Amino acid sequence: MQIVFAASECAPWARSGGLGEVIRALPRQLATLGHKVAVYIPYYRQVREQSSEAHQEKRYAVRSITIPFRYYSRFAAVIDGGVHDGVQMYFIDCPELFDRESLYGTSSGEYQDNWERYGLFCRAVLEATRQLGVPDIFHAHDWQAALLPLYLRTLYYYDPVLRNRGAVLTIHNAGYQGSYPAQTVERLLFPWDIYTAERAEHNGQFNCLKAGTVYADKLTTVSPRYAEEIQTPEFGQTLDGVFRKRAADLTGILNGVDYHQWNPANDGNIAAHYTPENLSGKSECRRDLLHAFGAGAVNDSTAVLGMVTRLTTQKGIDLIEQIADPLMAENVVLTILGYGEEYYENLLRSLASKFSGRILVRIGYDTTLAHKVEAGSDMFLMPSRYEPCGLGQFYALKYGTVPVVRATGGLDNTVEEWNPETQSGTGFKFHGYDPTDFLAAIQRALAVFADKPTWRTLMRNGMAQNYFWAAPAAQYVEVYEQVARARN
Repeated sequence: MQIVFAASECAPWARSGGLGEVIRALPRQLATLGHKVAVYIPYYRQVREQSSEAHQEKRYAVRSITIPFRYYSRFAAVIDGGVHDGVQMYFIDCPELFDRESLYGTSSGEYQDNWERYGLFCRAVLEATRQLGVPDIFHAHDWQAALLPLYLRTLYYYDPVLRNRGAVLTIHNAGYQGSYPAQTVERLLFPWDIYTAERAEHNGQFNCLKAGTVYADKLTTVSPRYAEEIQTPEFGQTLDGVFRKRAADLTGILNGVDYHQWNPANDGNIAAHYTPENLSGKSECRRDLLHAFGAGAVNDSTAVLGMVTRLTTQKGIDLIEQIADPLMAENVVLTILGYGEEYYENLLRSLASKFSGRILVRIGYDTTLAHKVEAGSDMFLMPSRYEPCGLGQFYALKYGTVPVVRATGGLDNTVEEWNPETQSGTGFKFHGYDPTDFLAAIQRALAVFADKPTWRTLMRNGMAQNYFWAAPAAQYVEVYEQVARARN
């Protein structure tokens, strides 16, 4: 089967969160199953700079594609990114839209022309496949690629090559929808009959995610629990009714982990390697993490808590603020690596100043430091307001770093509450989005941490879990095959 992925990110070229990791790992696993896979992402400045550092010359797969808009046209090219682990990479090049400081916007907000940037991207992918290979399935990801199914079923409806190709949309995070004024419909040359409450209109706006949800053949989310949650008012981000209408075509498939990149037995980013059979390297990783954050000497009885997160409302940073005083009364040190909204960046700087040497903050994202946090922490905190899947808890489990998480989305699917009677479980969960519940979960973890033999049992329970991409990839293939049979 031939599959084309269209996404706004793919690690290592462009990454802001879990989406980029998924688009790196899932296509490669599909390729190992014998499928022909190509991935298209925009040719951002970050991609260009990485290519320049690697001394890679720009090679064009398609030199010029004309993308018409309402009153003008833009011109895009397709750059051949080469084959990586069996997956063909292509980059959509349009410098005036993608050669920018950031992927989606600045700390002040998203780029106002993101509708144009990702509208061009979706249509350029469709046009490029005419010359580079039309797939059986287009697999679009999140709102930035959600217009691709809409294009297929409207402007390309009578296209003899593309009209019967299947389209799958994966919703990684329903909180980001791509909503724009009504005139966006005609700017992108869509027919006005799509602008109805049953199709692409939502609360008086043209909604990209809703359009993709309505027009895709099948929908997936990144965990079974999140597939259920988005059909409720609490988690559906006002689109819960749309998701309920497509419930028969919606499948929750838990994300996997690329253990080639994340494995304490051979991770080149950490100070020492370790395995469930020999955990001695974990202590060296802990010392290295504290040194990287500029901490002084920390006693072995002190628990090191870690977070690697985007600093947004979703991630529960407000709960960290609310429990800071009682948490610092415990025998702990907290390390946080992340970036995002200016408000939360400043909030964490303030906490780091107030609890100097106890709350250690690094604003930004650094791959090596992220690995050090996962390996060197004793506990990994994820107090998310909602979490479609999450990847941090997967890494934490593999690294023997016990997760303390809110029981939502993929966190609920992947972390099992510790049971002291049966010595089973992999972490600690709290249910209400409440600081008291969060603190209580940490305190339960600290009580077990004080008993080192029991703690090592808990660590090994987590390290024994296997969330490799093989099983999720097989589930995606099943979805693709369902779509292909229906289309044929």
